Amino acid sequence: MARTPRIAVFVLFLVTFQSVTIGNLWAQAPGSAAHEHLTEVACVDVPPGEKRPEFGCFNVGAATGLHFREASVYWHLRAFPTRKAAESAKSASGIVVEEDGRVWLSEFGDRNGTWRGGDRIAVVGPLQLPEAKAYTAVLSYAVMRPGDNSRVHTHPGPEGWYVLAGEQCLETPAGATKVESGGTMTVPSNTPMELNVTGKTVRRAFALVIHDSAQPRGIPSEWKPSGACSR
Repeated sequence: MARTPRIAVFVLFLVTFQSVTIGNLWAQAPGSAAHEHLTEVACVDVPPGEKRPEFGCFNVGAATGLHFREASVYWHLRAFPTRKAAESAKSASGIVVEEDGRVWLSEFGDRNGTWRGGDRIAVVGPLQLPEAKAYTAVLSYAVMRPGDNSRVHTHPGPEGWYVLAGEQCLETPAGATKVESGGTMTVPSNTPMELNVTGKTVRRAFALVIHDSAQPRGIPSEWKPSGACSR
């Protein structure tokens, strides 16, 4: 009779061990419906030579010491067949990156500005600029899964997005706004926000912040979202 409790404990141990192991494998399976959600994501720099994680938000290009004649600008996103073609077409303030299997050129100017070469993908704006002696434009690329979200934060300058795939929802004190693949979105300077990946597919997107060069790109905010994006 003394052996029965030991057998019961051993069986319980096996069941628990199997549950934990299978649960961990399921949570770590790339692209699975049940994954460990990325929370409080911030866009980060990736040191040269260091492998970038599969999911997250990464700063992929920047232009510094920018000056604009107008109080607002538009972000012109164009695609090129080669990096050489994009580099030949870009202005002194342009940003060239290779992401999502394509070469992209970001330029900033008037809504109806003309640019040499490439295919017009999107015109994002207007981006209303704060007063500053000089500006920095930082381009980020994000790959996030449904259920992932950003940290609650603000930027000392406007932010714009172009969604390559999937769906995103941005909550600010003004409410929640969703945009799908091929869509754009903007938010004014110093706006508390939380970005959530909604829908059923992986979201891939570019984000651009143009901010006062004397300030950091973004800082955490104590504003509390209502969870409107999940309703």
